[in-house]
Amino acid sequence: MVNHSFQIGVIGAGAAGMMAAAEAARSGASVVLVEKNRKPGVKILMSGGTRCNITHHTNAKGISRAFGAGGRFLQPSLGAFPPEKVVRMFEDLGVATKVEETGKVFPVSDRALHVRDALLNQALELGVKVHTEQPVLGFQSKGQGGWEILTSTDHYDVQRLIVTAGGKSWPGCGTTGDAYPWLTELGHQIVAPRPALVPLVGGSSWMHDLAGLTLTDCEVSVVDKLNRSRKPLARRRGSLLITHRGFSGPAAMDVSGALTAMDSPEDVEVLLDSLPSVNENQLIDHLTDRSREGGRQRIATLLAHLLPKRLAIMMAQQFNADCTVAELPKTTRLRLLDAVKRLPLSITGTLGFDKAEVTAGGVQLDEIHPKTMESRICPGLYIAGEVLNVDGPIGGYNFQAAFSTGRAAGIAAAKSLE
Repeated sequence: MVNHSFQIGVIGAGAAGMMAAAEAARSGASVVLVEKNRKPGVKILMSGGTRCNITHHTNAKGISRAFGAGGRFLQPSLGAFPPEKVVRMFEDLGVATKVEETGKVFPVSDRALHVRDALLNQALELGVKVHTEQPVLGFQSKGQGGWEILTSTDHYDVQRLIVTAGGKSWPGCGTTGDAYPWLTELGHQIVAPRPALVPLVGGSSWMHDLAGLTLTDCEVSVVDKLNRSRKPLARRRGSLLITHRGFSGPAAMDVSGALTAMDSPEDVEVLLDSLPSVNENQLIDHLTDRSREGGRQRIATLLAHLLPKRLAIMMAQQFNADCTVAELPKTTRLRLLDAVKRLPLSITGTLGFDKAEVTAGGVQLDEIHPKTMESRICPGLYIAGEVLNVDGPIGGYNFQAAFSTGRAAGIAAAKSLE
């Protein structure tokens, strides 16, 4: 057993962990960053299709609003380290950034490796000792803020402990929920983890025939079957990818958390508006226009002016509208109207943690000081990143939260040593 002594120990070398370690070291503390994988930042390397969407082009308030109920908890850390400062940090570290049409901020190189390397090199240059291939078996308090961290081969004696071990999403990256039992033993309450930002499984057979088709602008809503008159449980407008198993893309993945929060997918209905830019009255005008040549136009041709051609043809076939506008019966017109504006997607579930980009659930937020990320239960323990019960939409929001909370934890842990 090899013994080590540091002022601050950080468990988990992801976005929050590398940020926390660097900021603690910047304050002059001796810091060790303990990581179970062979290399740090594995999830960073896989994110954004290996491009890494580091933040969103908005301000701290915009990020906070996107997190809904969790946004209030994030306000102090976001205010101290908002998106513009994240971008400036990466620019200073040699990673030029760009803003895409969706508001997502990526490295100009489109390489997540450059993001990971910038964070890792920053930590190393500030003096952080990075110990990889060290799966933590557990840790315990020594009293007065001190902690012991135990791995299979090493023992770490630290004065302050920062836990940034992530959630359970993408377990192939090593994020397997290791921290939950450790923190539960210390008295923390864990909101049951569940997949979020995950592709949906389901869809009728005719939609599976459209696999590979992308709707660039649509709206997906999750509605409570028992009370359809209420506001949707979740709603997202954006792009949707039809797959051979179901649906992916921002519009589907951003509402997935509402499904995984339910006891069963059967409790809700997932509806697709394929044409949110056209209201129902406008669509009815199109479907009833018999003036001049309008009445002779086939329904599939008419819909193809509004929707992707493959979808237009399939809808006309599936809803018995393989006819001209003049020949379209009223009952068929109403069914077609519903199909375009409120198509049930028949969702049976999600692809689970294996394909989830984020974990919903985690450490209860009222047990953490939002300015410092210090535990209200265990002095000297700081918790940041995805292990907290806070998750946001696609678009760089979750990395932003990781950077902000990780930075707050690192600064506060080092300051507490004074």
